[in-house]
Amino acid sequence: MRWATRAGIHIDRAACAWLIRRFLDPEAEFVFVTDPAEVPGDATPFDMRGVDLGHHGGDCSFETILRRHEITDPVL
Repeated sequence: MRWATRAGIHIDRAACAWLIRRFLDPEAEFVFVTDPAEVPGDATPFDMRGVDLGHHGGDCSFETILRRHEITDPVL
C-alpha cells in the first residue's frame, strides 16, 4: 500500500512512518509531496493538514493513527 505525507521529514512524520511499517503495513511505500493536492489517488495521506490521519484536537498524527487503528500497546 502507498502512504503519502509532506516532504521534509520531522519527528512526527518519522514516527508515523515507523508506526505504519511496524504495526499496519510492513510493505508500506511512502510518497512525499509538497502539496496535499499532489497525493496520488492510491495513497493514504497522513500528517497533513485536513486529512483523517493528521492532527486532531490535542493529538499529533502519531496519536491519531493509534486511535483510528485501535493500537493499544501500552508502550506506544
